Amino acid sequence: MNNLESWEAVIGLETHVQLNTKSKIFTSASTAFGDAPNTHIDPVVCGLPGTLPVLNETVLEYAVKTSLALNLNVAEHCKFDRKQYFYPDLPKNYQISQFDEPLAENGWLEVEIIEKDKEPYIKKIGIERLHMEEDAGKLVHSGSDRLAGSKYSLVDYNRAGIALCEIVSKPDIRSGKEASEYASEIRRTVRYLGVSDGNMQEGSLRCDVNISVRKGPDAPFGTKVEIKNMNSFSAIQKACDYEIARQIEVYENGGKIVQETRLWDEAKQLTKSMRLKEGSSDYRYFPDPDLGPIEITKAQQEIWFKELPELPSMKRNKYVLQFGLSAYDARVISDEISMANFFEETVANGAEAKLASNWVTSDIVGYLKSNKLSFRELKLTPENLAEMISMISKNIISGKIAKEILPELIQKNISPKKLVEEKGLAMISDSSSILPIIDELINEYPNEVQAFKNGKSKLLGFFVGQLMKRTKGKADPKLANKLLMEKLNS
Repeated sequence: MNNLESWEAVIGLETHVQLNTKSKIFTSASTAFGDAPNTHIDPVVCGLPGTLPVLNETVLEYAVKTSLALNLNVAEHCKFDRKQYFYPDLPKNYQISQFDEPLAENGWLEVEIIEKDKEPYIKKIGIERLHMEEDAGKLVHSGSDRLAGSKYSLVDYNRAGIALCEIVSKPDIRSGKEASEYASEIRRTVRYLGVSDGNMQEGSLRCDVNISVRKGPDAPFGTKVEIKNMNSFSAIQKACDYEIARQIEVYENGGKIVQETRLWDEAKQLTKSMRLKEGSSDYRYFPDPDLGPIEITKAQQEIWFKELPELPSMKRNKYVLQFGLSAYDARVISDEISMANFFEETVANGAEAKLASNWVTSDIVGYLKSNKLSFRELKLTPENLAEMISMISKNIISGKIAKEILPELIQKNISPKKLVEEKGLAMISDSSSILPIIDELINEYPNEVQAFKNGKSKLLGFFVGQLMKRTKGKADPKLANKLLMEKLNS
């Protein structure tokens, strides 16, 4: 059994974020996803002789805004470099990236770590750099998901040349959970900015993990291993946890860790060796002669900084301190910007924050998930949700009726008040309408009445249920309970 407590993991993430520009980083070729292979290519993408790349201005804007949101220092001057390597999905045989003069350096990101049976804590994770680069194409292996075992391979260059931001963290992460939360916060941030959709299943956000272990926090770093092929945040956590245990076991058995690239096998829940890890000298970087240096003035940075939205961490703090939500509710409601904005507008229309949070995160999210819809497809307006919550508070409708009409409100842009009036769903709140029904129930169930009087107090729930059935859920529950108690005890 490994003595995990005497070891410390040292983890850093390289996160590749695909920017959602309409055209690629150095050419006007489309970035549309899911189209037929090799339909979004041109001479620049293919690196044909005589072609020259031209930087997409929107890529620079998105990259700078991402840098500012991650508290990075944006360089006033930077450049592009050629990263040399041969692979079939890299048509030029080099990748245009940034090496020694990246766009931005020295930032940080705070993440909240919540684990079962442990005290929650805030972790500040340093960010080494952010640089711009182009993506490679995609290889499709016939008969296998890897090159080994396949009969032949096909290459699709549609992805080649798509703009990426590579975000490199400092080795400040100490567990799989911290790694997963860091990657999740990166995705929330770029989604809030609107610079990327962050869809891991489409490759819009990809994470490589560099991981090593050492004997305690004061020991020198161990030999690091890179892990690839993780397509979910849970996979990042599991891959880190597995690799930490594997490396500790190797060391404690007298072995050595080799600097290599390993793949996460989701089916087998383990990492396996792919190839020895290259160093920067293997790529023979040199400044790209076809692209001049980039200048980003302080004045332009200030303009873009003012355009940044309120970020997820800011919203979480506001929801706890100003709206009185729990840390958990604030975390859930701020996960997606469209959900957070919907919630805030509901509160702005008079709804109590906790009630609005409950309806949004429970009933509305549940309906959207079961019907595979997004918040952007929601036809229910914040004004109408606030109106429905108000109707519950004023005893115009019951919570049960509200849940029944919610699907129709989600599907149609209709006032809850109007819908309740049309269907006659308003709550019965006058004693004169409820008492005759109670009398009927007492006459129909004499045995249950006697049992209640003999001490079986739980039978009150039976009578409430019968009353609700008779009124189709429209009776005021508080009034119904009060009147039933009075009648049954008389």
